[in-house]
Amino acid sequence: MVKKKYYITTAIDYVNAEPHIGHAYQKIIADALARWHKLKGEEVFFLTGTDEHGKKVQKAAEKAGKTPKEFVDEVSVKFKEAWKSLDIQPNRFIRTSDADHQKIVKEFIKKCDKNGDIYKGKYEGWYCVGCEAYYTERDAPGFVCPIHKKPLEKLEEESYFFKLSKYQDFLLKLYKEHPEFVLPNSRRNEVINRVKEGLNDFSITRTSFDWGIPFPLEKGHVIYVWFDALINYYSATRKKGNEKFWPANVHLLGKDNTWFHTVYWPAMLKSAGIELPKTTFNHGFISFNGQKISKSLGNAISPKTLVEKYGADSVRYFCIRNFPFGSGDDGDFDEKVLIERHNNELANKLGNLVSRVRGLVEKNGLEKCENKLLKKLKVDKISKLIDNFELDKALNEIFAFIDICNEYVQSKKPWETKDKKVLYELVDSIKAIAILLFPFIPETSGKIAKQFDFELLLKNIDKPIKVKDIKKGEILFRKIELKDI
Repeated sequence: MVKKKYYITTAIDYVNAEPHIGHAYQKIIADALARWHKLKGEEVFFLTGTDEHGKKVQKAAEKAGKTPKEFVDEVSVKFKEAWKSLDIQPNRFIRTSDADHQKIVKEFIKKCDKNGDIYKGKYEGWYCVGCEAYYTERDAPGFVCPIHKKPLEKLEEESYFFKLSKYQDFLLKLYKEHPEFVLPNSRRNEVINRVKEGLNDFSITRTSFDWGIPFPLEKGHVIYVWFDALINYYSATRKKGNEKFWPANVHLLGKDNTWFHTVYWPAMLKSAGIELPKTTFNHGFISFNGQKISKSLGNAISPKTLVEKYGADSVRYFCIRNFPFGSGDDGDFDEKVLIERHNNELANKLGNLVSRVRGLVEKNGLEKCENKLLKKLKVDKISKLIDNFELDKALNEIFAFIDICNEYVQSKKPWETKDKKVLYELVDSIKAIAILLFPFIPETSGKIAKQFDFELLLKNIDKPIKVKDIKKGEILFRKIELKDI
């Protein structure tokens, strides 16, 4: 039987600065979704990486006294290390400086040119180096970048253009016939309204700097960083064995990337004659004290620092549980709330349940029986919520069942009755809990699976737990004091 394929990507991060928790949020969600589909027995390809070209990166390298290549080599490693510390496990970490990516980008441009969609002209406009993007006065009142709050630069240079204006009708038809292409719905409505106003062709080369992929149609031009970067999702699937994963099931993106991915990207793919991805999910920002987290704003929080203080699973859990990803709304990072959730939910509810039951089983053993308790676990509802990107609500449902299990321990008092059947129901239910929590807190689920001897697969929820000796295990979560902030 051929396995179902699932291909998920994140935005690739600029390497002009080091990774922060704002970058990490998206990657944690992507890793959780990738693990969920693996639990379902699907063949998964999870892509993340770094965006390494452009004027912004060249300036950052100059400031650091390094060549652009030296600079990106050093910073890309820091992103890899940050994701590793959070137990994020992509199948490939792509870099836009990778030779195979650069080759595909040049081929892609030639396909668009063959379709009559590339022409030479002159561009004049207001540009933000931080965004690597041009703005109109409508989008940037007073010619101040809405993201970086800095004045825009007036630029004029010879450039090649992509005929985006040609694809207005195609895009509007796409949004109508495939509403799932732009999620959540609020983002799609924004995009449709803007596209209806008309589309301008966009510049795809630069001559004012040289840190980029050489443009294949004329020397002296380098490819515009956004045109180059978008193609990474496709170029990663051109390696032998990966072709089967295209088109992507979902691109996860911050809402500031929505326009590029829902307008530029599908038009580019249509021009090149390549099948479109199924969904772009455009989530909100994590803010810090009400501001978008950004190195340039001086409020970045290092993922590695948080992991060193609280552990990978606690950081992952907080980011998924505390922010409404599926709605596309923003969330505010609060270290106090992270500690409260760690103590009240992970330590008191989950950790205490596992510890108490394991201790009682070590003393009294198990007796196999029908697990009526497990019938209260809403697996189908949890599955639908995850597939609908409502991961915070899925965790709510799992922890509602953990509450039911804790109440069951209190009402049945197995420390008094020595009831081996009650303990069997609880252990079998803990197995189901650990399996469902694996996408979110994989290290903890792995520890529980080892103690109670089961494999982390969704199909094993309905497979009765083995009646055997239970291994002693460590405390899953130790309490954290608020003074540790």
